[in-house]
Amino acid sequence: MSGAAHDIAVIGMSCRFPGVHDVDGFWRLLLDGGSTFGTFPAHRTPHPDRTPHPDAATVNTGSFLDAVDGFDAEFFGTPAAEAAAMDPVQRLGLELAWEAVEDARVPASALAGREVDVVVGAGPSGYDLLRRLTGSDRDDHYAALGSSGALIANRISHLFDVRGMSLCADSGQSSSLVSLALTCERIRSGAVDLALAGGVHLIADPEAGLGLANLGALSPDGRCFPFDARADGFVRGEGGAFVLLKRLDQARADGDHVYAVVRGWGVGSGGATSRIPDPSPAGQAAAVLAALKGADLPFDGVEYVEAHGTGTRRGDPAEVAGLREVIRHTGRSRPLVIGSVKANVGHLEPAAGIVGFVKAALCLDRARLVPHPGYRSPNPDIPDFQDDFEILRTARPWPDTPDRPRRAGVTSVGMGGTTAHVILEQAPAPLTGTEAGDPAPGVPGAVPWVLSARSEPALREQAARLRDRVAADPSLTAADVGHSLVTTRTAFAHRAVVLGADREEALTGLGLLAAGDDAPRAVRGVAGRPAGPVVFVFPGQGSQWLGMGRRLYAESEVFARAIDDCARALEPWLDWSLTDLVTGAGPAPSLEAGDAVVQPALFGMMVSLARVWRSLGVVPDAVVGHSQGEMAAACVAGALSLPDAARVVALRSRALTALAGLGGMHAVAAPLAEVEERLTRWPGRLSVATVNGPASVVISGDLEALDAFAAAAAADGVRSRRLKVAYASHSHQVERIREQVLAAAAHVTPRRTPVEFHSTVTAGRLDPRALGSAYWYDNLRSTVRFGEVVGGLMRSRGGVYVEVSPHPVLQVAMEETADALASPPLVVNTLDKHEGGAAKILASAAELHVRGVPVSWETVFAGARPRRIGLPAYPFQRQRYWLTAPDETPAPDAAAERPDLASEASVRALVHAQTEALLTAKDAGLVGDGLAARSGETFKALGFDSSMVVTLRNRLIAVTGVRLPATVAFTHPTPRQLARHLFSLLTPADPGPADTAAGTAPDERPESRSDDDLYALIDRGYV
Repeated sequence: MSGAAHDIAVIGMSCRFPGVHDVDGFWRLLLDGGSTFGTFPAHRTPHPDRTPHPDAATVNTGSFLDAVDGFDAEFFGTPAAEAAAMDPVQRLGLELAWEAVEDARVPASALAGREVDVVVGAGPSGYDLLRRLTGSDRDDHYAALGSSGALIANRISHLFDVRGMSLCADSGQSSSLVSLALTCERIRSGAVDLALAGGVHLIADPEAGLGLANLGALSPDGRCFPFDARADGFVRGEGGAFVLLKRLDQARADGDHVYAVVRGWGVGSGGATSRIPDPSPAGQAAAVLAALKGADLPFDGVEYVEAHGTGTRRGDPAEVAGLREVIRHTGRSRPLVIGSVKANVGHLEPAAGIVGFVKAALCLDRARLVPHPGYRSPNPDIPDFQDDFEILRTARPWPDTPDRPRRAGVTSVGMGGTTAHVILEQAPAPLTGTEAGDPAPGVPGAVPWVLSARSEPALREQAARLRDRVAADPSLTAADVGHSLVTTRTAFAHRAVVLGADREEALTGLGLLAAGDDAPRAVRGVAGRPAGPVVFVFPGQGSQWLGMGRRLYAESEVFARAIDDCARALEPWLDWSLTDLVTGAGPAPSLEAGDAVVQPALFGMMVSLARVWRSLGVVPDAVVGHSQGEMAAACVAGALSLPDAARVVALRSRALTALAGLGGMHAVAAPLAEVEERLTRWPGRLSVATVNGPASVVISGDLEALDAFAAAAAADGVRSRRLKVAYASHSHQVERIREQVLAAAAHVTPRRTPVEFHSTVTAGRLDPRALGSAYWYDNLRSTVRFGEVVGGLMRSRGGVYVEVSPHPVLQVAMEETADALASPPLVVNTLDKHEGGAAKILASAAELHVRGVPVSWETVFAGARPRRIGLPAYPFQRQRYWLTAPDETPAPDAAAERPDLASEASVRALVHAQTEALLTAKDAGLVGDGLAARSGETFKALGFDSSMVVTLRNRLIAVTGVRLPATVAFTHPTPRQLARHLFSLLTPADPGPADTAAGTAPDERPESRSDDDLYALIDRGYV
């Protein structure tokens, strides 16, 4: 039985041998004809004072790993005591299984809950000897779990949360290939679609091999020469290998990389045809013939056989006799190339079969036959060897023809007579549109490379490995790498996103991340507890700027479609085109033309930006709107249709023109209670228009009264400023246009929506069905209770707050509210006037992602046709867990993660570095020779805007752990002052004299808050 629906694809492989850490390293060893033989490491000897055995030199020679005591217990969620009690074969099995899944380019989380088999060939390493030697067997309650062979497979099933068969098979030396054949049978029968098969072998005490030495199976000179005249036994080897198997038709449909295809298999016993432990030629021949029958192939179509090939006096002649029986039975007409991986890495006993399988699969995948190390002349006990067989001394290309694809067989024989044979075939060409394709176009704006790990050190090493991997292969595009990172890897708590305009910029960012430095376009964070609800916040006027949306329209198809949709919805009510205004492609009014232009334009921008967020998987659980922003909020929440909302926006903004010149608005930096008390002097003429934060209020009303209020406030030292608006929204003057506003919203049909609508009119959650015409009048007439709504949400729900606007005008107010809480929620923006393209949105999405908010990064690469490429394996952070030294496991040094900030100079250097990073991200030409000579200049003079100030605050908190208010760089407006303030928070107060060398100039008083950008926010009424 064969065909794509019945054949099995090998889609992932992993392996570990001395000096070999992955399949690429294994391939280099094979291609070079290298071997890994040596002596047992002295530091691993369990009892160094024991009197040497006569065969000690024999059993201490082999292929041994330098260390087997390391384990990343944190990654696998294993308590330290349990990790120390675990037989190291269990630990190695977990690592290799994880790496095989990674190599298959499948996120481990995608396997959870599925019927996936795990079958492993392994045996105990002898770790129980150490348990007895150390006396830990007396009170080790993890011993039963640590020594059980079945737990190897069971732990792997638990790791991936898979529900298929979980089995540790033992048929002696053929165990792992029998395991593979068993999983293939399960896949072909339809029981499962995926399976992990593998084998692991470790040796805690070399003298456990004395029985094999007494049997005459081990080579006394420490080499293995299968089929050679010098063959005198095998050497024992350590390591293992795993493969992930999948139905071929599904693998091709999913675009998986297929190393090889399993066409057939046979497993059987020699029965009484020979005595134990003598090999049975008849049993071996029967297994090969069964595999050929299952594959429906002639033996003449098999080019190469990876033999069991132990290099023993009885084993090699018996195996050749069995193959000759197959040749006789099938009428094969040409010599067969054979070899044995035991000449490279020794005999891994229960794992030997899967090691030979991986070797054969690599040869098929890379179209080369590899040399057989050390071969000189055939074993004289095998007559006429060269008539039927060939052994390669050098590598050879392995071409294929349409009628003869590359095929190989793999044999593994157990000492008790159980033999397995598997037929492999080269992978078919990928289906069109899956793995192969034309070169991918670039991703507009910036390409996100998303990394994660269980710990900060692992995250840095992950960045270093990825940098080295990509730098070594110029064919890998930035889109290939980014797409593969987000589609083939599981997201862990420690996260980073490197944003690069191109491949080289991203590589530079990886290098800085790997070194623990801050990259200009890198975002790091820890996704701890659930982030809470996602709240979209929509401002009123003030976020507009000339050219807003133009760059994003060219870069984002989602945004462009949304703007076009909004333009069509607004078209019946406007005599100009929103699309023309955004793109500058046709005649359109200026944003200076007044509210009849600004409000529809901002509405279209906010609705379209919200759609971009949705395309990234960031969907609001709740919405809050500020003044006219409530119309965009209602539309994005689904409470108003786009045509209804567009009508209200366009007609209501037109009605407002009747109020132009009659009134105005002032921003006041004072608490609400104080402002209300002052307003009692102008009853009926002035009122509170908006409350944005604890000390951020806007008043509205008659012009003369506003002037009088401002004069009185200034006399009392209260800061206020006139806003750049020509009318008095949220005041008694709105009553003049009541009928026009009601008419504008007369035909609105609000509807229910699962997205919460939190009203800044009522200061609470509102049933969306209440958003009729009366509400939209109240929205314009009543006080905007924004600070009250956001403060209540933050206190009761926490959450994440996304300002959806072309420039952040609410962020500082929200940050000030958040700063009053024990656990401040995250606040991010969308665009700003300095960076109005896709890169800015991706940077904000990165801020959300690293804090645990789900982001659908895949959509960024949707139009680029990228490939899924192989990525470096997870960098396990191993520590020593060993029964001989249970108390020697070093504790992580948390202090090493934080820079030395013991002096004011070191803190100043930190502030300078973070400031330079942000300025470089904005414009590389702004930094020049560094900030040391300019540390007395204000952040505004250096090029900061309000959103950059908040970002600087966030970066400093991440490094120092010190709580800082959102406005810290307004209160301490130069790098020098900010560094001095930060240092004062990091160290106890010093009663000594002030530092005159860096004294505070009169114009640098901390209480001074004269930054122009702060007043730019006041102009808009948000601070």
